[in-house]
Amino acid sequence: QVQLVESGGGLVQAGGSLRLSCAASGLPFSIYAMGWFRQAAGKERELIATITRSYVITYYPDSVKGRFFISRDNAKNTVTLQMSSLKPEDTAVYYCAAGVTIVDITTRRPNYWGQGTQVTVSS
Repeated sequence: QVQLVESGGGLVQAGGSLRLSCAASGLPFSIYAMGWFRQAAGKERELIATITRSYVITYYPDSVKGRFFISRDNAKNTVTLQMSSLKPEDTAVYYCAAGVTIVDITTRRPNYWGQGTQVTVSS
């Protein structure tokens, strides 16, 4: 059974930092592309960042560039999203996703989703 389990969310003041982790099990992690999405209340799910199995990284919304950093550790089957200089508009449920190909993620059709972790940034 494949599981993606996010952790590290919480309440933080604007300007603060959080480190989200996604632990994967039940799949050959090293060959999967991974991504982080977020969904704010009343909004569509937004792709934030992806990392391929070859460690090619792409950030999508301009609003996170330079503040968010994605990484993966194939030895630990984890993908991490380091977030800094957080803003109230970063408040959302953050999801990790796994795809056999990067296109599975960029087209919002990953093979697997995590359950999400809430990030709340207070002003």
